[in-house]
Amino acid sequence: MISRYPIAIEPGTADSAWGVVVPDVPGCFSAGDSLDEAVALAEEAVAAWLDSALDLGMTIPPPSTLESLRVRPEFSGWVFAVVAVSPAWLDDAAERVNITLPKRVLARIDADAKALGLTRSGYIASLSTGLIHRAA
Repeated sequence: MISRYPIAIEPGTADSAWGVVVPDVPGCFSAGDSLDEAVALAEEAVAAWLDSALDLGMTIPPPSTLESLRVRPEFSGWVFAVVAVSPAWLDDAAERVNITLPKRVLARIDADAKALGLTRSGYIASLSTGLIHRAA
């Protein structure tokens, strides 16, 4: 089921961008030169925040209702919208995959994983999430 996170949008002017806050996602904000751009960039910001939070083992906060945000005084005069969050962004379940790599690359992966005390899968996951970095 797709989750919908509400966003609060501070209207822009000729001299300032449209500002976006995602109240349920601490520290997640965005901006855009137009309302459409602000909403699109907010969706990207939420996806990036959720991805990072899962990598760090954080709990993903549930979305609030639009009504609960509309009555908050700090958002008086703001516009509200929602951004869709794909269930895949919140799914940290392991999935078996089949990949093809040159033997020399696989040997490097296995040696690096062993040196770090990780499995091959754990090493690849850690590389892709930025938790470890492979030396050149």
